[in-house]
Amino acid sequence: MGQILDVNVIGALALIVDVYALGLLLRLHQRQRAISPFWLAVLFAFALPLEHIMQHTIGYGLQLMSAVGACQLLSLGAEPVQCEGVRILLAGKDVLVDLPCSGARGLLLLFILLSALARITRPSWLYASVGIVITLIAAFIVNTIRIVLLAIGLAYADNLGGIDVMAQPYHDIIGFTALGIGIIPVVWWAMKVPKPIYPHFPVSKENKKFVPLVKQVRFIAISFLLLAILIVNLPVYPIDVARKIELPELPNFIGHFSAIHSDLSPDEQIYFTRYGGSAAKASYGPYGLLIVSTSAPLRHLHTPLECLSGIGHKVRYVTSIYGHLPTAIYHSIDPQGQQWSIRVTFVADNGMTTPYVSEAVWQWLQNRNMNWTMVQRIAPFDMLNKEIEEWDIAVSRALELPIF
Repeated sequence: MGQILDVNVIGALALIVDVYALGLLLRLHQRQRAISPFWLAVLFAFALPLEHIMQHTIGYGLQLMSAVGACQLLSLGAEPVQCEGVRILLAGKDVLVDLPCSGARGLLLLFILLSALARITRPSWLYASVGIVITLIAAFIVNTIRIVLLAIGLAYADNLGGIDVMAQPYHDIIGFTALGIGIIPVVWWAMKVPKPIYPHFPVSKENKKFVPLVKQVRFIAISFLLLAILIVNLPVYPIDVARKIELPELPNFIGHFSAIHSDLSPDEQIYFTRYGGSAAKASYGPYGLLIVSTSAPLRHLHTPLECLSGIGHKVRYVTSIYGHLPTAIYHSIDPQGQQWSIRVTFVADNGMTTPYVSEAVWQWLQNRNMNWTMVQRIAPFDMLNKEIEEWDIAVSRALELPIF
């Protein structure tokens, strides 16, 4: 399925089964210090890009859940709270529950801890189910606490001596403190798991001796090898190929800057030929503009954290803003050491705008006929914010984007 549908993550799931099989072959569950092969395989599963998948598919749903939980907790205070989707208005300040605050990372970290502890304690299915429920509840509670602390810090920064809770080290201190609270119930659960009643079987010298494979097993092994060679050479039929979309036409002038249009790289041309969609890029004086249009956002749309990191940039997420145009802001350092401010907005053909690819995917899953376009603006990092804002407005007007 992974080969035919051209979704590598599906094929990677077979590695989890491999780890489980190797654990059984090594008889890890029968050693004096026994380890569960099943939970070892589950622990290995977190080596896959699960956070990336969660952020792109259910990330917006997690944002909404986190915002609702934080609003309920903040409403217990004396200060009035207004909640609008993933935005929280507290003391006149706009607090945004963005993707890093969706709780996906904390959820995965707690499940890594659960898997590591279960690998040693080897719980029954009943106790494992209880542990999973406890971990889910703990992840939701601690993420709610973290958002509440960040919201209070942003709303009452003046009363806290001007501390910026979104900057280091305060942001990480709040996150690690909340995560530490979530660890407590998971460790408590592990301490309550009864020891397995089946005995351990130490590996004897006889078991260490090499046992030749019988002809039947050798035949099966060779058959599986030939089958694997066949599978990786099967034709590919991706299920999420975008519809053919006309190449975006970038304006020849934006503001008082003329466009210098750039061709897509050979790899980019092959990619859009194979998976549909379209893209165009150009530079305008010190600025850059990249447009990607697609009817399959799961395949084509991603943040600068993925695309720019893949060509050697060091990228970090800064914040998201809801001004004249909802925008996610990133800071990037290219391989030559030059710093850039990257601003990204996703626009649907019905006029809907969002700074999050997760929300674009969320809306697309509800309406597959909707096309989405990523509008990525690039500016030198040392440029004044006022000039970057003016460039943003000029791009919005030139592309006829909805400006608020």
